[in-house]
Amino acid sequence: MKTSTPPLALLVNAALLVVLLGFLLIVGKPVLLPILAAVIAVYVLMDASKALGRLPLVGRFSGGVRRFLVLLLFTVAVLALAGVVINTITQILRDATTYQVNIERLVAEGAGLLGLDDRPDWQTIREATFGKLSVRDVINTALLNVTNIGTSLFLVIVYSAFLLAERGGFAAKLSAAVKDPESAARTEAMIRDINEKIGDYLAAKTLVNIGLGGISFVILWGMGIDFPLFWALMIGLLNYIPYFGSLVAVAFPVIMSVLQFGDLGRTVLLTVLLTIAQTWVANFMDPRLVGRRVNLSPLVVLVALAVWYALWGLPGALLAVPLTSMLTIVLAAFPSTLPFAILMANHVGNLPDQAQTAAKP
Repeated sequence: MKTSTPPLALLVNAALLVVLLGFLLIVGKPVLLPILAAVIAVYVLMDASKALGRLPLVGRFSGGVRRFLVLLLFTVAVLALAGVVINTITQILRDATTYQVNIERLVAEGAGLLGLDDRPDWQTIREATFGKLSVRDVINTALLNVTNIGTSLFLVIVYSAFLLAERGGFAAKLSAAVKDPESAARTEAMIRDINEKIGDYLAAKTLVNIGLGGISFVILWGMGIDFPLFWALMIGLLNYIPYFGSLVAVAFPVIMSVLQFGDLGRTVLLTVLLTIAQTWVANFMDPRLVGRRVNLSPLVVLVALAVWYALWGLPGALLAVPLTSMLTIVLAAFPSTLPFAILMANHVGNLPDQAQTAAKP
């Protein structure tokens, strides 16, 4: 006679499993983060390889040659990005004194308009806060973080190369590892669903972000903002983060405008133009190209951003949507976890067939 496990015991076991997984993710961040980032990058590279196959001349090359070409372009792009970042931070360090003067002048002008400049208490507050602000120290901290990111990017390139090389033989390995034909078929369907949805989402989102970065570069360059290419790249990259990425992306060049010119009117104009670009992309480009490729409810996206950011910081926020979408697809592939996939989905009709069947009353 079979005995069912009490619901409380299941809940406790699930909670313990979640805590254990969270602990392993935090401890294993240096190893897991580059691997998962490489997996995400491979989806984009595979879509780029398929796009090359549709070109007149390059399409004649074999799949292996096309994958090598996109990997080479990816490596060059990452190295170029690292070069732009390092060069930009070096130049900002060189001009840090000018930026510091502009900040102090703006603070003094604001205090004068409010009638606070002659008060002893304001002098004490300014010396204890803005007087101790060092642009150079902030930039040095940023440079240290960039150095750490550079090491991770190198590992991402290496892992991506090996993942691309072994991608062709994965199906045969799966068939050999899973003896049960039904389990093998279900696993293959799950992986195929992940490949299609995540690949389409990342490819479309990358096109949107390239467009947004290009528009932002024109605005920044036209207004004479220092390092427009760097800020445009940051805007395109941070737009991978839903909802909050756009706000953070606009904040950086706006702050740069204050540091560079010390002119609030120019800063307000820059903010308006960049916000218009972000709004146009969010309302027109994003729905047409990205659409509903990632079937996650808005609440789940917000929770995923909070959880992955708490675990891995900014890289975790960048990977939150594709990783959570993968988790939803995996949960939808097994009857015991179907309810969780249904709760996380934005539209049940976009789930696999077995999830739609389970969701029917």
